[in-house]
Amino acid sequence: MIAPPDDCLARNEWLCGAYLTSRREILWDAVVQHLQLTAVSVLLGLVLAVPLALAARRRRWAAGPVLGVTTILYTVPSLAMFSLLLPVYGLSASLVVAGLVLYSLTLLVRNILAGLRAVPAETRQAARGMGYGPVRLLVAVELPLALPAAMAGLRIATVSVVSLVTVGAIVGYGGLGNLIYSGMNTYFKAQVLTASILCVVIAIAADVLLLLAQRILTPWTRRRS
Repeated sequence: MIAPPDDCLARNEWLCGAYLTSRREILWDAVVQHLQLTAVSVLLGLVLAVPLALAARRRRWAAGPVLGVTTILYTVPSLAMFSLLLPVYGLSASLVVAGLVLYSLTLLVRNILAGLRAVPAETRQAARGMGYGPVRLLVAVELPLALPAAMAGLRIATVSVVSLVTVGAIVGYGGLGNLIYSGMNTYFKAQVLTASILCVVIAIAADVLLLLAQRILTPWTRRRS
């Protein structure tokens, strides 16, 4: 039986408006899950990366082990990483988040540490001369000056996590990756293309939003440029 000429789903075309209208809820659920996994992973990565970078900056002996371990974690293939974490987290969203957090540490720790190390020594000395204690010095002087480098790392880490979320489809928690994976198994062209494009859109949107946030939080870099 020949498919009607206006039935792009039956003809299994790559570009198909009928797919968007008939699968809106499925697409929306996948996008929401993708965003949730990305946001949670990046935020938890930041929570871990900041103290690790501070420890590496304050204790020189810790810099090598911290950077070395995070770099090794980044070299582990994603499938192997999820397999190693499987006995701990089981087939759950936590498994995917844990793996993505570990991957994000390399980019976040390195850039935060680079930003902290770039703070001029005379700036620290001047702040101490004005009575700044260690905590106030860190919060009011060092972290703001390290922000451009830290934000650069955050942008790269976020885009990387957006792409790596799709690998979570192997355990059923991959956001748009679930649609890509199932679409490839059934050769459902419209589903594969739509989900892939949405992944790219999310990555670009996240990068643009973080860039805007960086420009708002670091106005002195705009004046200097």
